[in-house]
Amino acid sequence: MRWQGQMIDGVDAAALPGLDSMAGLRAMTGHVRTVTTPEFAGMTFHEVHAKSALNHVPGASAMPFDWTVNPYRGCSHACAYCFARNTHTYLDLDAGRDFDSQIVVKVNVADVLRRELAAPSWSGESVALGTNTDPYQRAEGRYRLMPGIIDALADSRTPFSILTKGTLLRRDLPQLQNAASRVPVSIAMSIAMPDEQLRQTLEAGAPTFQARLDTVRAATDAGFPVTVFLMPIVPHLTDSTAELDDALARIAASGAVRVVYGALHLRPGAREWFWTWLEREHPELVPAYRGLYPGASVYAPAGYRKWLAARVRPLLRRHRLGGGAEEEVETRPARPGPVRTTARGARASAATATLAPARLF
Repeated sequence: MRWQGQMIDGVDAAALPGLDSMAGLRAMTGHVRTVTTPEFAGMTFHEVHAKSALNHVPGASAMPFDWTVNPYRGCSHACAYCFARNTHTYLDLDAGRDFDSQIVVKVNVADVLRRELAAPSWSGESVALGTNTDPYQRAEGRYRLMPGIIDALADSRTPFSILTKGTLLRRDLPQLQNAASRVPVSIAMSIAMPDEQLRQTLEAGAPTFQARLDTVRAATDAGFPVTVFLMPIVPHLTDSTAELDDALARIAASGAVRVVYGALHLRPGAREWFWTWLEREHPELVPAYRGLYPGASVYAPAGYRKWLAARVRPLLRRHRLGGGAEEEVETRPARPGPVRTTARGARASAATATLAPARLF
C-alpha cells in the first residue's frame, strides 16, 4: 500500500481547525505522524505513541466492566448516533465530521498493554474491547493492532470481551479460538439497521446488516456463543413489530444465542450530529423527537422504553433468544472508586493523596 502526505510534527496552514499544530494530540501522546492514502479517501490517520493502554472505568459507572482498551479514537463507521463522538473534542477535534474521518491510531498499543499486564500488581481482571470506538473498524485492516492485543491478553491469562460492528473480526477467529483455550473470551456483534437504505445514511461506513450476520455465523461456527446488540432501536424508524420480528429472526438464524436491545441514546456530541441527520433525512419526525428527547435528555422516556420492552420480549421468546433490555442485563450497581492494580496506577497512587478517575477513551 502506498502512503502519501506523511507529516511528523510541523504546522499545516491548510489543516482543519484544531489540527494546525496537533496540540490536542501532542498533549495525549507527545508524538504524531499524520498519514493519508488513496485507499481511504477523505480520511486522515494520526499515528501516535500511546502512554498507556489500560483505561480504568470510573467507579460510579454502571458499565459491567472495570477495564477497557481502545486502540483507535474516532471511527470510520460514521454512525450518526455514536455516544463516543464527544471524546474527540478532548483532542481539539470536532464531534462531527472529524470523528468520522480523523482517526487516531495507537500504533504501540499492544506493546504498552503487554508491559502493563506484566506488572506484578495486575490481578487479571476482565478487559473490554470495543466499548468506545470499534477495534475492527476499517483502519484495523491496515494497522493490524488487534492480533497483538489478543496475544498480550491471552499470554497474561486476562479474560476479555470484544464488541464490534466490524467484519474484520473474522480474520482473527483462529487466534481468538486459541486465546479462548486459555482464558474466557466473549464476542458480541452490534447490528442495528436491517433496512439497507436507512443504514447507508445513519451508519454510512459500517458493514451491512447481512455482512454482520455472516460474521456472527462465522464466530458461532468457530465455537463462540455470540451476543448481538440490537442497538440503537431508533424510534419511529426501526421499532415496528414487523421490522423487529424480521431482525430477530435473522439474528437467530445466524446462530446468535443472546440479544441485548435498547432505544437510542443521545449524549452530548452525538445529540447534535444525530439532530442534523434527522432534520436532513427525516424532517417529518422532528416534532416527535422533540417530545421524546426534550432539552438535554439523553434517554428515551420510561414510557417509551416500557412500550418497547412489551414489543420485544415476546419476539425474543418466539425466536428462542436469551438476553433482554440493556438496562436489565448490561449494567450493574456502582462500585467504589477506582483502585488501580497496574504498576502505573500504583505509582500514581503513591504520588498523589487522592486518585481521580481515569478518563475512558
